[in-house]
Amino acid sequence: MHRRALALTAVAASALLLAACAQETSGGGSSSAPAPASSSAAPAPESSSAEPAPSPTEAPDECAKENLATVVPGVLTIGTDSPAYPPYFVDDDPANGQGFESAVAHSIANGLGFTPEEMTWTVVPFNKSYAPGNKDFDFDINQISITPERAEVVTFSDGYYTVNQAVIALADSPTAGATSLTELKDARLGAQVGTTSLKYIEDFIQPNTDIFVYNDTNDAKSALKNGQIDAIVVDLPTAYYITAVEIPKGKIVGQFPAQEGGEQFGMLFQKDNPLVGCVNKVLAEMKESGELQAIQDEWLAGTTAPYFKE
Repeated sequence: MHRRALALTAVAASALLLAACAQETSGGGSSSAPAPASSSAAPAPESSSAEPAPSPTEAPDECAKENLATVVPGVLTIGTDSPAYPPYFVDDDPANGQGFESAVAHSIANGLGFTPEEMTWTVVPFNKSYAPGNKDFDFDINQISITPERAEVVTFSDGYYTVNQAVIALADSPTAGATSLTELKDARLGAQVGTTSLKYIEDFIQPNTDIFVYNDTNDAKSALKNGQIDAIVVDLPTAYYITAVEIPKGKIVGQFPAQEGGEQFGMLFQKDNPLVGCVNKVLAEMKESGELQAIQDEWLAGTTAPYFKE
């Protein structure tokens, strides 16, 4: 072979050898083993197909209108007696929102999310309201005092009014001048059956004569006006109204001292009705905001009657 050709062949061989070495050094050769991973290498990114972690679900609001288990779905059914007396109701129409208890009931309904059109009233005789058994109303509001005996068979809301009992007599009668419980003992006293008014006569006055018991307050008032009895016992706000409007010749002789804790009116529910918790929540908000006191001031304002002495 010619020397020039031999020289070119050697140069080419050297070039091929250098290229092979360079490829092996850079790791680009297909037969080279992969370099070990560094311990500080960043972790591989998560797959984009991974689902996001679910967010915690909020507990349902048990007092939201749609979650309330009312007697008629979507309607708040409220019970009270008939006739519905002032100052708790006006014009014998509980639905008009006028009068202390009507206004309280409408505010409770509004707090629960019910409009006036979604409220309905049903007649419940006073004595039947706290009888045991199922109720055809969601709650009853009718000057019903909270007592341990009644609470055994029905459930009460928190109190919405603290009330004392009072004695009414005709202004020109001897009983009108009584200042102590002792002076009432010989009087002919009357009250509605099943009421705390009757219980006050029995437990505190303990008269020497028989107590006159009537089916309702109307009968008791008629007996007083006709001179059949000397005095009747009713709650103080009712006494204000009776002496101002119904028996102008009547006089509030006095009121009984409040007992420990005070006698309170409560809304009445079927035993263990869970709706009571939501009503109490609204009632607490009304007390805190001053709304309940404003309703009381509007409908139950009156001068203070004297207290009976022992």
